[in-house]
Amino acid sequence: MSLPSHVFDLPDRLAAKADPALVGDDERHFAAIASRLEEQVADLTARLAAARRSVGGHGTNPLERDQEVHRLSARLRTLRRFGLDLCLGRTVAQDGTVVYVGRLGLTDAADRRLLVDWRSSVAEPFFGATHGNPLGLVSRRRYRWTAGRITDYWDEAFTAEGLAHGAALDDQSAFIASLGTSRSARMRDVLGTIQADQDAIVRAGSQGTLVVDGGPGTGKTVVALHRTAYLLYSDPRLGHRRGGVLFVGPHEPYLDYVSDVLPSLGEEGVQTCTLRDLVPEGRTAGPEPDPVVARLKADARLVAAVEPAVTFYERPPTQGLLVETPVVDVWADPADWAEAFAVPEPGTPHNEARDEIWDALLAILVDKATEPGDDASEGWGRDGDLDPDPADDDRLDDQFDDQFDAYGLRGEPAQEPLRHALARSVALQRAFGRAWPLLEATDVVGDLWSVPAYLRLCAPWLEPDEVAALQRDDAQAWTVPDLPLLDAARRRLGDPETSRQRRRQEAAVAAERARMADVVADLIATDDTEMRVMQMLRGQDLRSSLVDSAAVPATDRDALAGPFAHVVVDEAQELTDAQWQMLLARCPSRSFTVVGDRAQARRGFAEPWVSRFERVGLTDVRVASLTINYRTPAEVMAEAEPVIRAALPDANVPVSVRRSGVPVRHGPVALLEHVVRDWLAAHDEGVACVIGAPGRPSSDRVRSLTPELAKGLEFDLVVLVEPATWGDGVAGAVDHYVAMTRATQQLVVLT
Repeated sequence: MSLPSHVFDLPDRLAAKADPALVGDDERHFAAIASRLEEQVADLTARLAAARRSVGGHGTNPLERDQEVHRLSARLRTLRRFGLDLCLGRTVAQDGTVVYVGRLGLTDAADRRLLVDWRSSVAEPFFGATHGNPLGLVSRRRYRWTAGRITDYWDEAFTAEGLAHGAALDDQSAFIASLGTSRSARMRDVLGTIQADQDAIVRAGSQGTLVVDGGPGTGKTVVALHRTAYLLYSDPRLGHRRGGVLFVGPHEPYLDYVSDVLPSLGEEGVQTCTLRDLVPEGRTAGPEPDPVVARLKADARLVAAVEPAVTFYERPPTQGLLVETPVVDVWADPADWAEAFAVPEPGTPHNEARDEIWDALLAILVDKATEPGDDASEGWGRDGDLDPDPADDDRLDDQFDDQFDAYGLRGEPAQEPLRHALARSVALQRAFGRAWPLLEATDVVGDLWSVPAYLRLCAPWLEPDEVAALQRDDAQAWTVPDLPLLDAARRRLGDPETSRQRRRQEAAVAAERARMADVVADLIATDDTEMRVMQMLRGQDLRSSLVDSAAVPATDRDALAGPFAHVVVDEAQELTDAQWQMLLARCPSRSFTVVGDRAQARRGFAEPWVSRFERVGLTDVRVASLTINYRTPAEVMAEAEPVIRAALPDANVPVSVRRSGVPVRHGPVALLEHVVRDWLAAHDEGVACVIGAPGRPSSDRVRSLTPELAKGLEFDLVVLVEPATWGDGVAGAVDHYVAMTRATQQLVVLT
């Protein structure tokens, strides 16, 4: 990798900051970092190549090899991606100790510390020091990197002594102004600009639920992402082998926008998704047009109706059944069914329990048929004789021999062909299918919306008019409020394909057994050796080793099914009680980071966070507030605040700490393209967004979004098109407020 010989590349207007007395120590330190980086890149490249060439081996060796390849690759990617700009800044302590803070830790060959990882306790003062609480620092320096060179830096002196340690005298507003620099299509991790109030939340413990409450521009998303990386580094309970972390965002444009942040912080194993991604039907689910239906489906009690909906299909027969087979007839009475139904452990998914019950039922019937003196053994004599004579025994032996041959089971215990014969009984299969059918989540939930009596049975608290409102012509025309029920049903049922696949695998193995039996028989018949060695193939262990029991591959595991050790949720104010059940099911530890703003909830959010979460099932809840708006200029907030306060007088509108110097512009809709063209002509970089013009196409630098899809994003220029037509009430006011506060430089409102 090629690294510059001189790191500082300050523009002429900052020539005073290039004084060797101010940057000389940094240049020397960066030279040491550059040398070490070249050594590490060479070493990691060689070790990675060796690891990839190594043979996987047996036992845990292949897994350990893959983990080593992943670890080396991730480290190498980070070093190559950033180079010297791994360094965020430096601190000088009261005892003169200088600490350089980086995206990751780095030591030289003599184990001298060149960079400390930003997540370590040693780095905490870099982020947390304030003039009121300097945390033992006399000064702090932050760098601005451009193409691998330092193009600016900012110094803060916390004490008078700090001025004597090579601190450039900056106007602190210059650093704040840097937070409003032009945006790109993807969010930067902005690690070097995390403020003390944000850092305190990033480093808070993972126990229970931490709510990060803050208005637009306060850095909630920044906190959520950096907290994710910090917890994975500092909390051993959250490692990937312990469940890892799930990060849930509001929509796909948001995930695209933040997709680069966690990898840039060295964390590539975090699962990210939207709520739609948690169930297959989410990809095509539409909005719910009926507000009454949307309100009913937002209730967690309706999600709970899935349990009785499934239990309805788990009823043992109350009448006996004579199971006839070519070998023996067996009577399956209600007690046998009840015994089999009691086998699965509580909580076993329905479709997985089905296999356990089927196996138990066959075992019970085989035991009855082969137990001397049991009334059920009357099937041993085809004439119903309860005390068969030796001739019957001989005839039965012949019948078993035939079954051994049919199933390729010659040499196995006599119960095996009987079990296979019972399993092939059409009457038994049909009775079992009625008593414990294989179920699909879509069918269970669809029946709730198409069979009123079924819905009344499963949700007796619903009023008659509510039951009627929930019915629809196309039961499986899924909408977003259906997703929590589909998710609950899928978890309660398990994957029906697992059961089907097991049956296919059993059939494949049985066919392989039969084929192998023919092969063995041929080998034995044609064996003319003196030792008759082929007779050994009659041994069951050897014959079994010839059969590939993995004839059908296993199904892929759902990476989003959990459980996860910690879940981070951004824009959490929009989630309904029912949607929270989807996340609670994936996090048994109840360890959450919840990020949101009650004033940005489209459906309204009158209650406190703690009350809301106690209702959905979270009890250990802490709330941390962010009140400083680093993103949105004061000029924009001055116009946005009255919009939200008109609908929500107690909205927690944050205070902007910077001004752009550009007033909010107003004009007619006809000026839309003129505004966009003028901005593109005047700005070589940055991203604009037109909100409220759905027919306008997007481009690389000008996005076109709805108010809902703009949530969580930020742009240099925001153009609102006829916001008065977006709706009234709380939803309309929130959409207007959210759209206005996406702007980091300029806002234009066209009416």
